[in-house]
This record gives sequence, C-alpha cells and structure tokens, in this order.
Amino acid sequence: MQALSLSLRQTALDFGFSAIGITAPDAIPQAVPRLRGFLEANHHGQMSWMEDREAWRGNPEALWPEARSVIMLAELYSPEVNPLEGLNHPSHGLISSYAQGKDYHDLVKRRLKRLARWLIDQAPCEVKVFVDTAPVMEKPLAEAAGLGWQGKHTNLLSRSLGNWFFLGAIFTTLDLPKDQPETSHCGTCTACLDACPTKAFPAPYQLDARRCISYLTIEHKGPVAEDLRPLMGNRIYGCDDCLAACPWNKFAVAASEIGYQPKIGLPELSDLACLNDAQFRQRFAGSPIKRIGRDRMVRNVLYAIGNSADLTLIPIAQRLSADPDPTVQDAATWALKRLAADPAAP
Repeated sequence: MQALSLSLRQTALDFGFSAIGITAPDAIPQAVPRLRGFLEANHHGQMSWMEDREAWRGNPEALWPEARSVIMLAELYSPEVNPLEGLNHPSHGLISSYAQGKDYHDLVKRRLKRLARWLIDQAPCEVKVFVDTAPVMEKPLAEAAGLGWQGKHTNLLSRSLGNWFFLGAIFTTLDLPKDQPETSHCGTCTACLDACPTKAFPAPYQLDARRCISYLTIEHKGPVAEDLRPLMGNRIYGCDDCLAACPWNKFAVAASEIGYQPKIGLPELSDLACLNDAQFRQRFAGSPIKRIGRDRMVRNVLYAIGNSADLTLIPIAQRLSADPDPTVQDAATWALKRLAADPAAP
C-alpha cells in the first residue's frame, strides 16, 4: 500500500489539490465530547441538522462502518486582495471571499470524484466522497490527517497554506498508510479572536454561531437580534474578519482553480435591494449565495443599508417596508430608523 499511497499523493497534487493527508475513521474520538458540548450550549443556533445527525457527525465509523481510511484534501481559494477593504465602502455589500466565484461544492466534488475514480482503477475498492453537506467533521479529520490544526477561530490552519482553503474527503475501504496528526501552532496569538466584530468566540477554540456573522447572514432564519445588526456593518454574505487576521496567511499561495476567481466584487446595496426572486436566482446562478434565497439576502442588504449612513438609500428602505416577507419588512423598518437618526437626515 505504500507505493499506492505515494502515487495517490502525487496524483492529488497533479489534479489540482493543494494538500493531501490520510487518517483513520476512528482517529477523532475527541470530536464526540466537543460536539456534545457545542450542542448543549446551544451554540449551533438554528442549525438543527447538526443535532439530528450527531451520531454520524461525531463518529465517522458510524457513517460508513466499512471505511478503513479517510483521505482528506485541501483546495486553496486564497483572495488576491485584502478581503476587508470592502468595509471602507459602506454603500456596497461585502461578500465573503469563498463565495466570490463558482460554488465550491461543485468544483471540489468534481475533483474528488476524479481522484476517487483514479484510486478505484489502481486498486479495486469502494469509495464515498464528501464536501461539506454530509455529516462529516472535516476539520478534526483534516487535523488528524496532518493537513493543519483547528485554530482559536475553530477554522483549519496550515503552516504552508494559511487558512484560505476548502476541505474535501474521500472515504475508502482501502487500508492506506496513515499520516501523523498536526499540533497547534497558534501560541499566544489572539488576532482572530480580537478581530471578530460580534465577539462570537466565548473562549479560544470555541465558537458561538449565534453571534457569528457568517451564521447570521447565511444560516439564520428570521430577524437577527437588534443588538447584533449594527455590528454586521455591510457584510451581507459571510464574514472574513477572523480568517484575514491570521498571521499564518503570510505563507498562503494563490489559488490555481480559475473557478474561484472573484466575479461578484462589491455590489451596490441599491442594486441588490431591488432584486425580485427571479432576478436573484439569475444573478447568483452557480454561486453558493443562491441557496439563501432572495428574502434572506434582501434582509441582509437592509441591515447594511441601515449601517451605511447613505441617506440616498432611504427610498429603497421605504419601499421594502411593504415587502410581502415580514422579515424583510422588519429589516426595512429598522434601516429607516437608523438612517433617520443620522444628523444629516432630512
């Protein structure tokens, strides 16, 4: 199996992956108590699917008992410019770097399937591929496979890649040689924790998703708590602050996948606020943004409008205060109150 493993590693890099590591399905026993503590603290918020599939998520062996190895792969999407520069343009919406190009689910899965087919051709076996949507704890598995470590912001870090990368997994019935797990190299640094606008980290290595802007703009349904809305600024889909603050990014290299090149940029809030459902779907076709739907996007845009101090956006908020969606109505009313409180308001 050693020769196959070496060939697999080289082939993964040839296919465009940035890094590869191999671990065992039973290599993350610590994931079970950590997940339980996360759920018991209700830090998952409305993400009930995490609790519904807790048994599978915490134990890869339960997900597929026949698996003997988990191949973890990293794929870079490193931004070429400072992703936080958009905070200086409050009349525009800031969208997370990972969502600036094509949907990573499609791109990573396509590459995983290609590598899985290659593996089957080399040594007949069974495989399953996973990208984010299955009950697989990719970050602990990637740490066990030596790809990096979960930093104080709970995202995976690598000494050679930084933290701008996606993860994919191939489960296989082959018993491949395993890599040594990585250890933490965060030291005393708290840059990521200090950068969080909403203070979503109750302690290092712990995340309360209910305060995380990525969760609030993507996963959270209904109105966002009013005390958090001003802290969201003009972030309308995701948040890069903790990732961008990490000093290990000085070792990050540019992404090679052309599909991750930014296409969306900094859209004007006035344009996004006027989208109907069909226009929203057309504008974000092929993007991970499409899955949150028009109403949630317009809700986020209205929070950004309320934070913009741009009084020319008042008519848009006024019109949306009569929107059919009650959450959009609520966001529009809040935005109008914020703008009306501006000393320059008419």
